[in-house]
Amino acid sequence: MDKLKLVMIGNGMAGVRTLEELLRIAPDLYDITVFGAEPHPNYNRILLSPVLAGEQTLDEIVLNPLAWYARHGITLHLGQAVTKIDRIRRTVTAADGSTAAYDRLLIATGSQPFVPPVPGADLDGVLSYRDIADTQAMIEAARTHRHAVVIGGGLLGLEAANGLALRGMAVTVVHLGEWLLNRQLDPTAGALLEASLRQRGLDFALGAQTAALQGDARGRVRAVRLQDGRELPADLVVMAAGIVPHTALAEQAGLLCQRGIVVNDTLQTVTDPRIYAVGECAAHRGVAYGLVAPLFEQARVCATHLAQFGIGRYRGSQTHTQLKVTGIHLFSAGDFMGGEGTEAILLSDPAGGLYKKLVLQGDRLVGVCLYGDTADGPWYFELLREGRALGPLRDRLMFGQRACQGAAPAQAPTWREAA
Repeated sequence: MDKLKLVMIGNGMAGVRTLEELLRIAPDLYDITVFGAEPHPNYNRILLSPVLAGEQTLDEIVLNPLAWYARHGITLHLGQAVTKIDRIRRTVTAADGSTAAYDRLLIATGSQPFVPPVPGADLDGVLSYRDIADTQAMIEAARTHRHAVVIGGGLLGLEAANGLALRGMAVTVVHLGEWLLNRQLDPTAGALLEASLRQRGLDFALGAQTAALQGDARGRVRAVRLQDGRELPADLVVMAAGIVPHTALAEQAGLLCQRGIVVNDTLQTVTDPRIYAVGECAAHRGVAYGLVAPLFEQARVCATHLAQFGIGRYRGSQTHTQLKVTGIHLFSAGDFMGGEGTEAILLSDPAGGLYKKLVLQGDRLVGVCLYGDTADGPWYFELLREGRALGPLRDRLMFGQRACQGAAPAQAPTWREAA
């Protein structure tokens, strides 16, 4: 009996994790073809920052070498972006004209950097930070240039800034928010982070907006001009102002896209049940996730349905934040800002670089923000995600899991008990 044909567009972490799960539970169901736009096998994109910082090499972050694809009989097209999906003929066509027929199609095209529409964004020396090519270009620029400006004080921007500083560049981060990681930290933790990074030689323009990038006679960027009139010298500008789901191909194929390719709880597209989507390109219940844990949760569910087991539902994910900068430890999850109907338990030691904030609503933990000591972050996240009643843990909660041993919280009621 002929195998079914599975084609995957995209060769990143979410898509390949789906294939790993599928091969584990249904190794002989499909002939698999993969198209990857980059000329590299699957690698750990979240470790690009340590590569930029000189702490790891590109070879060390490869997750699935070429031998893995060969071992599983996967036909791999590297450096070939798919340009067309024909849903009637059930084929895909790549940039080099090669085609592949499918019975099931998995779209895992990820996301692309958001580049603010400012004058000068097309100058030489202006880069985004998304893949191996961007990382290599930044490493090369650091060898021959002195001044860098990173636009965006989020996770990716700070990791880029730290890496460039470690390679000897003078780096200024321009951030629209009033404090760093303003979507992941509260103002107190953001201020502690800023102080730590300034000690490493980074500079910051907070609450600042980029007006234009200015070039020299050769067409290379030389400065960043802010809305308030300040000019920052810049031989290199890194755009790290966010990401947007890569949906152009899906839109051309007529798939419904709203903040990503719209999928249901089985990760099937709502437009075409033969087509699935996972990862940063997918929008589930109105949310497109940009962190790796939700993408792997999607992969597990999607694989069960590709395997025709008909089990598993993806209900959405709770997420937490960590920064990949050596020596800086922070963790946040849930409603860490708090608000009406909540109360916060605080421990603050600015001189020691320590800050803990636990946000409670009734008898449950709903938010956590840690800086300096994050050892209990995963435990707090488990309490938050499972919605457990704290009970006798409440008085000891600030002191972490070890202090709470022997005073186990009551489990959340089951649905039968709740009924």
